[in-house]
Amino acid sequence: MPELPEVEVTRKGIAAPLLGARVLEVRLGKPLRRPLGCPPGALAGATLGEITRRGKYLWLPLAAPDGGLLVHLGMSGSLALLERAGEPGPHDHFDLVTDRGTLRLNDPRRFGAVSWSASLDDAPAAALLARLGPEPFDAALTPQSFHAALRARRGALKTVLMAGQAVVGAGNIYACEALFQAGIHPALRADALSRPRAARLLAALRATFARALDVGGSTLRDFSDAHGVNGAYQAEAAVYGRAGQDCRRCGGRIRRIVQAQRSTYFCPSCQRR
Repeated sequence: MPELPEVEVTRKGIAAPLLGARVLEVRLGKPLRRPLGCPPGALAGATLGEITRRGKYLWLPLAAPDGGLLVHLGMSGSLALLERAGEPGPHDHFDLVTDRGTLRLNDPRRFGAVSWSASLDDAPAAALLARLGPEPFDAALTPQSFHAALRARRGALKTVLMAGQAVVGAGNIYACEALFQAGIHPALRADALSRPRAARLLAALRATFARALDVGGSTLRDFSDAHGVNGAYQAEAAVYGRAGQDCRRCGGRIRRIVQAQRSTYFCPSCQRR
């Protein structure tokens, strides 16, 4: 958390206002997971291009100097575009000051990162993005290719989804919700999933992501969009965070188990191995 829908909501909130903005200054707070990778002063005068997203990463392209900033929000980060930015707080660790406002990264846990790369094909961006699977709405991701990717992995299905090689962006909340929609047990081995069930799961993932995007993502603790608005998807969750409560589909009890050190929520009656 934030997951793919939250990162895409953030991108949409800053892309248009910052297109063509000129960088005036870069301010750094406490160290993040990775260093910036260039002197902050070297970015002054650069112009922002069209902001894009790959998985949970945002790419902020810059011209003169050419290159860009690869941004990851980590476990607790959020970006705010501020017309008038006050003094940074204790959890504000990066300010990109432009002539269109200040883009500020707030990250209480400091697992996020802002890293300079000469291009997406250069280090560190190339290495960080190389291991990502296909985007969930990519036309090249078909039920057949999705099934083949799952068949190549022997781990529990929910854990494999979260790993991001079969499809990118299926974090904890949305993996739990998509598996419930598809009626598939989270502990089923990925290589045991049939082709029809893989197709059903892919459709469920896409529907889950689409709905989350419509309502601004999920806000459990820290996330808000670039204008300070919280997401609303968590109020619609069928299983996530509802251990011990009644299933809205069958009336049974939602259960919680731990997989790869993460909480998994599911309905034993609705989700079969």
